[in-house]
Amino acid sequence: MELSKRLQAVAALVTAGYITADIGTDHAYIPIYLVEHGLIPSAFAMDINEGPLGRAREHVEENGLSDRIELRLSDGLCALRPGEAEAAVLAGMGGGLMIRILKNSPDVTAGMKEFILQPQSEIAKVRAFLLEEGFLFIREDMVLEDGKFYPMMKVRTSGEQNYHSERWSDVEIRYGKYLLERRHPVLKAFLEREMSLKSEILKGLEGQSSEKALRRFGELKEELEYVGKGLDYYAM
Repeated sequence: MELSKRLQAVAALVTAGYITADIGTDHAYIPIYLVEHGLIPSAFAMDINEGPLGRAREHVEENGLSDRIELRLSDGLCALRPGEAEAAVLAGMGGGLMIRILKNSPDVTAGMKEFILQPQSEIAKVRAFLLEEGFLFIREDMVLEDGKFYPMMKVRTSGEQNYHSERWSDVEIRYGKYLLERRHPVLKAFLEREMSLKSEILKGLEGQSSEKALRRFGELKEELEYVGKGLDYYAM
């Protein structure tokens, strides 16, 4: 099975040999790919809705993997018992939903060796939540596909009761500390596009005196400051 660029990057973050639960599996592309290529021994394909789970079941059966990929109807991690899986993939869902899923099953979350997360929105909020809850960032990646930018991260729980959360700056939370430190080329392309687009919008607001325009002007100025600070990493 061939994966899209986004899903390929997500799959590449899974540690080889880990039994993996794909949460919100939809078509079960990631577990099928990982098992088919001998990267993991088995997997759980899980979704909250019968429709996507039905499509997943069809694809699993078509690929002859019914004995190695178990399908479960589940609200997030709820249908998974602690210790059943070593890795969990949460990809292609909103950041708020991702946070709710991680919060709602603390016993399962604590027993996982790693989480591969690819939030579609509220990415800075997800990073801030992970840091506050004591998750350890292992790696970050970012891809550009069909004109859209997709950041993703690999994290694990600290496993220590007295763990003190890692301190990231506001810029690092916004754009990803590891992406910035690596001077990731896709993040640079994102920041350059943000600089161009926001500068154009700002230019169009010049001279406007309505309360809404002035408020938006101030917001854009602040956003451009963050973009500039992100781009500063590439000048180091």
